[in-house]
Amino acid sequence: MKDLKEAQERWEKEILEPLLEKKPERQEEFKTPSGVEIERLYTPLHLKDFQYLSKLGFPGEFPFTRGVQPTMYRGRIWTMRQYAGFGTAEDTNKRFRFLLERGQTGLSVAFDLPTQMGYDSDHPVAHGEVGRVGVAVDSVEDVKRLFSGIDLARVSTSMTINATANILLAMYIVTAEESGVKQEQLRGTVQNDILKEYVARGTYIYPPEPSLYLIVDLMRYAAENVPRFNTISVSGYHIREAGATAVQEVAFTLSNGLQYLQAAQQAGLDVVRIARRVSFFFNACSNLLEEVAKFRAARRLWATLLKERFDIQDRDALKLRFHAQTAGSELTAQEPLNNVVRVTVQALAAALGGAQSIHTNSYDEALSLPTEESVKIALRTQQILAYETGITSSVDPLGGSYMLEALTDEIENRARDYIKRIDEMGGALAAVERGFMQKEISESAYRAQLEMERQERVVVGVNMFSEGLVGGVKLLRVDPAVEEDQKQRLERIRKERDKTRVQKALKELRLRATDRAQLMPALVECVRARCTLGEMVTVLAEVFGRYEG
Repeated sequence: MKDLKEAQERWEKEILEPLLEKKPERQEEFKTPSGVEIERLYTPLHLKDFQYLSKLGFPGEFPFTRGVQPTMYRGRIWTMRQYAGFGTAEDTNKRFRFLLERGQTGLSVAFDLPTQMGYDSDHPVAHGEVGRVGVAVDSVEDVKRLFSGIDLARVSTSMTINATANILLAMYIVTAEESGVKQEQLRGTVQNDILKEYVARGTYIYPPEPSLYLIVDLMRYAAENVPRFNTISVSGYHIREAGATAVQEVAFTLSNGLQYLQAAQQAGLDVVRIARRVSFFFNACSNLLEEVAKFRAARRLWATLLKERFDIQDRDALKLRFHAQTAGSELTAQEPLNNVVRVTVQALAAALGGAQSIHTNSYDEALSLPTEESVKIALRTQQILAYETGITSSVDPLGGSYMLEALTDEIENRARDYIKRIDEMGGALAAVERGFMQKEISESAYRAQLEMERQERVVVGVNMFSEGLVGGVKLLRVDPAVEEDQKQRLERIRKERDKTRVQKALKELRLRATDRAQLMPALVECVRARCTLGEMVTVLAEVFGRYEG
């Protein structure tokens, strides 16, 4: 190190300084979006006391910096799981089939806002939103149409649903059951992450305490009955979309994950067994090296925290497995074809960072729901990265880069500092209730906006090299008739079902909710009886109350 330091000093004096006198560097701050200063040059001097085994190790073992599997993509390419959902169940089923026929390897369901908020499509609050930003689901009959012709024993399904996660999983279970597929055969993930809804997104229904009870209830049921399903996907994606930095995304997401494990442990669940089925959902933004470092730092920090907090030694329980989606907030309505390039870089970051599954946004999503053409290009982007670039040939191919390792350490250290502050408040739930995370995210979003306005943060085609809006992009429009169609389906279901069975099932649900007994068996019976989503939510809200924010 002494020789290296002397050599660097000589280089700076003899080579660098004469050049800078003639040709100065650009007059700008060199830093990541998280505010991490980027040095001109990185050498081993930036990795003081760096211990390979404790910091990096080998893929597939603690601390998992280099990946959760020993062979990573040499053994299996990441799952290409395109998020899709709009209009009726038939509309979305058609899109699912379109993607599966073109090489997609997993399903990801987007639900409309009424479904996320617990309203049936004929509720006055749902007017104008039915089928708009996702598929409308009112009863198990919609879910059956959604997956018509798709073998649920062979496909892995992710459902981005939170406040109504228990109900949607119950509908998925009954759909499988009525098609001859057993619960233990089902694979997939239900997001089920309510804390980030209070922080960043807003699709909550109940207050925090009963919401945590619902999450733990789903964990308990799934561990016993749907063992191959990930019972929670702790989401940093929406936190980042709300304006958080990469450091905040890691810190707040891991803090939420710790809160869920603590709640499970306090409820008497086996925390090791639960931890094995916890997954994560992160954003993939355009600052390539910071994003790769973020994923590696999150993996190492999570494994370390689980050892420290819960004394977990089980290797599978320590693994941070994550899905990544490219950044919707970085898509631009101006010159939308530029988004193809952005998405490619973002997906590259996710792959180099070791994602288990990836969704690539479509170039037109800043303008409308994606068309078949744009969603095919998004899927082809992943396929080209996987099969044409060579990045899948080696595990953690950027590992050992002086810059990347220094950046990984810096993100981990800054995230740990945030987690310490959250711990001092009493944990993630207390921090959310105090508005700490919300305030930090708001301030970061404001700083980013100022940087864009001052051109300190360049967005090509928006605040630099701008030609304004570019027309000619074909847009997808949801047929207004979707809402009326859903209302008619609901009316038929209510007329044809066994009303006595419905009332009996809802009464049992109310009793269990009041007694804080296990809810999932009652929800499954409600679904079998053809209770609607809105009816089940109404019963639970009458017991738990509604959160006003």
